Amino acid sequence: MTVSGDVKQVFSAFIGIGSNLDVPKGQIFQAITEIAQLDDTTLLQQSSLYRSTALGADKQPDYLNAVVEIATALSPQALLEELQAIEHHHGRVRKQRWEPRPLDLDILLYGNQLISTDTLTVPHPEMLKRHFVLYPMAEIAPVLNIPGAADIKVLLQQCPMAELQKIID
Repeated sequence: MTVSGDVKQVFSAFIGIGSNLDVPKGQIFQAITEIAQLDDTTLLQQSSLYRSTALGADKQPDYLNAVVEIATALSPQALLEELQAIEHHHGRVRKQRWEPRPLDLDILLYGNQLISTDTLTVPHPEMLKRHFVLYPMAEIAPVLNIPGAADIKVLLQQCPMAELQKIID
């Protein structure tokens, strides 16, 4: 990935994908396609789909979730902006936390970087408690070490699978 002779640094990034509205399976597969088409980005691998109960007090449909690993030369902020544009294209409107949504895209990890800005925190601040993130991530990266935390195998022991279901197609 070069521009005018300059070599861009490429990072591995993990993206969490979730949907519980408007044909979730289709939303997720379309989002994966769109992520793979981002400039300076290559899709490396994707997890299976997992079904989980929605977070929050309001009754809503279950979520389908997945995790993808990409190689990207986009900066973390540029990647965030591209992912938010994909969400918007799929009808995402941010009103409140834990609301039903056609598509949710989260940067989980960006290389080994620890990032804390007004708009982005990496590793994702809630991922260590979320089975619907850790299990799909472990499926595609079973020896991953989460920066500032622990090895994914240790994290899985602390986060039971509970009602999480791997979808087999």
